[in-house]
Amino acid sequence: MAQISTHWVFGYGSLIWRPGFEFVRQEPALLRGVHRRLCVYSQRHRGTAAQPGLVFGLMPGGSCRGMAFEVAAERWDDVHAYLHEREMDNGVYREAVRPLRVGGAAVGALVFLADTRHLQYAGKLAIAEQVRLVLAGVGESGPNHEYVLETARKLGELGIRDRHLDEVVEALHGVDVPVAETA
Repeated sequence: MAQISTHWVFGYGSLIWRPGFEFVRQEPALLRGVHRRLCVYSQRHRGTAAQPGLVFGLMPGGSCRGMAFEVAAERWDDVHAYLHEREMDNGVYREAVRPLRVGGAAVGALVFLADTRHLQYAGKLAIAEQVRLVLAGVGESGPNHEYVLETARKLGELGIRDRHLDEVVEALHGVDVPVAETA
């Protein structure tokens, strides 16, 4: 049996702009069957139990453009442990391996899907409620609006349009939220 030389991870939110792990390369990628949405109440990174923020999850239906990270096999155990600690907070996400399109090739990649049965799963909220939560949320990783705006900025830089995110960003700008600075 052939030894696996690399593994892949799919980023669709903060992993795109702050992966936090060593990788061999990164490539734009397409994941079919799910779409990105602010659908998870954050009680750690971008909010608290008393004042939750709102972070991205992958919900069933559609497709999602993001970033695929190739990880060397010898680094995989450390990277997987890091991602498990970062992403599996309170079990709100489910780990899965799904096929991605990276360039012209299909690869299997680790993805984190929102668990629709979890108490922190917010589902499809109205834009006004998303904005309210994003403006109020601050957690150990910082203000929630910075997370949303930085994700939007990075997606724009990559030429990725996300209709749902664009609506939230437009509403945030309507309430004079400071825009994340470009590096």
